[in-house]
Amino acid sequence: MIGEVSSILGLRVYTDEGRYVGRIADLAIDVDARQVKGLALTDVNRLLIETRANGVIIPYRLVKAVGDIVIVKDVFKRVEKKKEVIEEVP
Repeated sequence: MIGEVSSILGLRVYTDEGRYVGRIADLAIDVDARQVKGLALTDVNRLLIETRANGVIIPYRLVKAVGDIVIVKDVFKRVEKKKEVIEEVP
């Protein structure tokens, strides 16, 4: 359980497979239910999450542990960069 919301800001997020996901910039909170709904990440690993946005929000239900870092369930597929094929002209 998180004691203070500010203590989680800035923490690095990794998957349970050890892959870097991003850094926590903010939280999505349901005030009525008094629950954290998501983590707003910046410095996103573009090899895991394909986006042009500055950040993403991942559901809090993926969080497995919070400490010096945050561990989330690895549900990300590695994004393969498209290779350009250049044909030689004879």
